[in-house]
Amino acid sequence: MSQTTTESPMKKISLEKVVLNMGVGKSGDVINVARKALDQISGKKSSARNAKETQRDWGIRKGEPIGAAVTIRGNDAKELLKRLLEAKGNTVNGKSFDNFGNYSFGIREHIDIPGVKYDPQIGILGLGISITLTRPGYGIRTRSKHKARVGKSHIIKSQEAKDYLAKEFGVTVT
Repeated sequence: MSQTTTESPMKKISLEKVVLNMGVGKSGDVINVARKALDQISGKKSSARNAKETQRDWGIRKGEPIGAAVTIRGNDAKELLKRLLEAKGNTVNGKSFDNFGNYSFGIREHIDIPGVKYDPQIGILGLGISITLTRPGYGIRTRSKHKARVGKSHIIKSQEAKDYLAKEFGVTVT
């Protein structure tokens, strides 16, 4: 009788969410332009992000909108991530991974993303992208009753996240 080693289904890594963020730094019409750009990229409705504290030197007050963001989950997130990685030439920087299954990168010009056309009313804007990976059982961190930590052996390590992106999305890690 031979024993085959199979990977536990609890160790299966999946894409939880993709967050697109444009930090504009001031309120007004610029926020609406950033929101339009994010709506055009993602196909979802974006929301404004407010300043957490007052910065007198920069003329920012607490609660004032200074950026825009949108979160995408599920199959829409996978499709969008393929397009975003294509804009970066399907290469990712290995230093941009943390030790908890997250990866972040930026795009200097949003019109580099396939499927996004130049709009003179929007102009050219840069954006930051954050990708969160997850495993089954990660819900214990955020549930309302009996919150708990994810165990050391269950946390997604940097190398596991790199391997997942290389296998699922065909990117090369530099």
